[in-house]
Amino acid sequence: MLSVEDARARMLADAVPLPAVHTKLIDADGCVLAADLAALRTQPPADVSAMDGYAVRAVDVASAPARLELVGEVAAGRPFDRVIGPGQAARIFTGGVLPTGADTVVIQEVATREADSVVVHKATATGRNVRATGLDFRQGDVLLRRGHHLTTRDLALCAAMNHPEVCVHRRPTVAVLATGDELVMPGQAPGREQIVYSNGFSLMALAQRQGAKIIDLGIVPDRLDDTIAAVRRARDAMVDVLVTTGGASVGDYDLVQRAFAAEGVALSFWRVALRPGRPLMHGRLGPMQVLGLPGNPVSAYVCAVLFLLPLIRRLAGRSELELPTESAILGGDLPANDERADYLRAQAREGADGRVIATALPIQDSSLLAPLATANCLLIRTPYAPAATTGSSCRIVRLES
Repeated sequence: MLSVEDARARMLADAVPLPAVHTKLIDADGCVLAADLAALRTQPPADVSAMDGYAVRAVDVASAPARLELVGEVAAGRPFDRVIGPGQAARIFTGGVLPTGADTVVIQEVATREADSVVVHKATATGRNVRATGLDFRQGDVLLRRGHHLTTRDLALCAAMNHPEVCVHRRPTVAVLATGDELVMPGQAPGREQIVYSNGFSLMALAQRQGAKIIDLGIVPDRLDDTIAAVRRARDAMVDVLVTTGGASVGDYDLVQRAFAAEGVALSFWRVALRPGRPLMHGRLGPMQVLGLPGNPVSAYVCAVLFLLPLIRRLAGRSELELPTESAILGGDLPANDERADYLRAQAREGADGRVIATALPIQDSSLLAPLATANCLLIRTPYAPAATTGSSCRIVRLES
């Protein structure tokens, strides 16, 4: 069996970012830039007022009180073609362009208007309450670099830079397929020999949170021809990743690997030294990546966190591929580990001294969803790790909330 690290490296070895496309800003959240992005304009394009008040010459308000003649009004987006001369002022509102001749803004709280004049009660220095030309950025400034993962804040910046769309790597399309005669959809009445299908909902949600587009291929029965047909549907839909759940082991009704072989999937690995999730497989069918996850819901989820998530990120062009690990201290004793890396469902909390305490949940059965739902991290036990006592150091992976 391959180690988790070797299996993941093998999976990612021939995965490259998807081609670049031009995308409207509203659709670009979470995408990765495929080219540097430079500002097409200067922001602000002129000196503008940062406050409501009066545009004046600083020399006229170097001492207070000072009485000035009001010669007009300046509002944001409205041109003002007069020049502020000695002893003059213009009423100005936030965002208004500073008139020619003015070099500072007196805030309205320290001034009193009296008919066609204004009395300034507090001296104001040059440049006060003024946003200078180019304070934010200037035309030609490269503000976002190729490979940057766009956030909601970045979209506002792109718009201010005057880009209606951006060049990004295409979002991966992920198809999810479940296999098993025992599965029924939520809302149906399962028989005694059946269970309600749950894996796909967490897997599709994980993929969507990474920015992927989703195709739900539903459930196919444990028949080889049906499984092959489903793999073909994914291939014909030109998806980037086909994720199967169930049927990945070696039982008589575990048909996924046979279906992969029948369609010409070239496997890069099958079985990983991992708990939960040993019968994990990966391969390729032409340009389509294929990831065969176990059927147990916890195994499927943990494998998706460790493998599907990095694969989607690589295809999307991101540089940070895995969820980061962090140090913690054990909140309970743990026995020695065997040859497989163990990813224990655990709860992390902050101790009185500020350190993170991670406590493994008491039941680690890979079929149990209730404990998985209460976990907020995975506690990592390396292969052949010796027994560990409460207070020992450990590593954890935070689960996305």
